[in-house]
Amino acid sequence: MPAWIWQAQIDGLSKKYRVIAVDPRSQGESDKPTSGHLPETRALIGWSMGCGELLSYVEQFGEDGIGGLVLVDGMLPAKRNPSVVTVLADWTNQLQHDRQQEADVFVRAMYGKPKPEDYIQRVKQATLAVPTDTAVTLIHNMVAVTDFSKAFARINRPMLFAYEPVLQPSADFLQAKLGDKVRLERFDGDGHALCVDDPEEFNRMVDEFVQSLPK
Repeated sequence: MPAWIWQAQIDGLSKKYRVIAVDPRSQGESDKPTSGHLPETRALIGWSMGCGELLSYVEQFGEDGIGGLVLVDGMLPAKRNPSVVTVLADWTNQLQHDRQQEADVFVRAMYGKPKPEDYIQRVKQATLAVPTDTAVTLIHNMVAVTDFSKAFARINRPMLFAYEPVLQPSADFLQAKLGDKVRLERFDGDGHALCVDDPEEFNRMVDEFVQSLPK
């Protein structure tokens, strides 16, 4: 996804905060290199596969200069789930057979609320700009790493995890590992791109979380 998918957060939260939206390596308008797509070199944004990448950042660098962590709708399993691995392996296969079709299905499935067709097409073209071999690598890396114990051991700052109901197991796992360090916010009725489906509520939640952080 491109950085502009956060436009509602850029517009809303920048009225009070400095907001930086980044195109990770090989996404959006960033360069498209043929290597260097491991989580530890991409740890910038905490949505979806970015949740694991953000935890990788904490594992490497700790929390100096960080007030809190916000993870959004990421799959963080307690252990590797063979059925999930199989589904995602099939998906990477389909991506290589018909990228256009898979991109269309994927983008439309991200939302729980209707979006204008021109918006859907714009997001679709953005995701198609990521080279297919890179997309396959990113999906593989997302399921290859399931041991976040070193990151959890370094987390002392508050964490916010916002998620759709289907990812309740990830929420339960985070709470089991982090206890009262993590605050859970479930978005019923929204899709994977819950920050787009319900931007006002999402922005309110982030604002409230930031305000609650120790000064």
